[in-house]
Amino acid sequence: MAKEPLHVLRAIKKFIIPLSPPVYAFESSIRSTPFRILISVLLSARTQDPVTEKAAARLFAVAATPETMSRLSPEQMNRLIYPVGFYRTKARNILAICAILKQSGKFPSSLDEMLALPGIGPKSASLVLALAFGIPTIAVDTHVFRISRRLGWASGRTPDAVQKELQNLFPRRNWSQVNQVLVGFGQTICRPVRPKCTECVLKKTCPSSKMRSTAENMK
Repeated sequence: MAKEPLHVLRAIKKFIIPLSPPVYAFESSIRSTPFRILISVLLSARTQDPVTEKAAARLFAVAATPETMSRLSPEQMNRLIYPVGFYRTKARNILAICAILKQSGKFPSSLDEMLALPGIGPKSASLVLALAFGIPTIAVDTHVFRISRRLGWASGRTPDAVQKELQNLFPRRNWSQVNQVLVGFGQTICRPVRPKCTECVLKKTCPSSKMRSTAENMK
C-alpha cells in the first residue's frame, strides 16, 4: 500500500538533509527581514540559489532598506546583482518596488498586495508570504511542478492547477514545507535530467522510477 504523501514528504526531507541542498543555505541567509526575503526571492527566479545568495549579499551590503536601495542608479543595481538571470529587468523591478515601499511606508502582507508589486508572480508571492510571515502556502516552481507529477501527486498542466492539487493533498499546516523539501530534492536527487533514481529513498515506490527501470530493462 502506498504511503501517505505527508509520510513521503517527511522521508524525502530526512533523506536530503545530509546532502545539504542549496535551498537550505539560501533560505537561511535571507530570513533576517521581510524586505530581504522579498528582494532575494525576486532575484532567485531563473537563477541557481548559490548565485542568488551571493548577489543578494552584495546588494544588501550596499543598501539594506527600501529607502537606501531606491537611491541606487540602474547601473549600480545592474552591477550589484549580475549575473542573476534577467538582471536588467530585475534591477528595474527592484527599484520600482523600493519606490512603492518607500511611498507606502508599509510592507505588503497579503497575496493581493504582493502580486501588485512589479516582477512578483504567484510562486514568488507565495514563497515570500511563507518565509516572511509563516503564512501556509505552496509555492510551485519548476522543481515542485516536476516532482509532484513524477510522484503522481498532481496531474495539472499549469502551476496553479498543481498548487490546488497539492493543497488538497496536504494538511494546511504543512503547506510551507512542500516547496523547500521538493526544491531540495530536485537540486540533489530528482533532477530534471538524469535523476539519481538508483540512489533515491523512493526508488522502490516512485511511479517514475519504476517506469524508468522498466524502460532500461527493455533496451
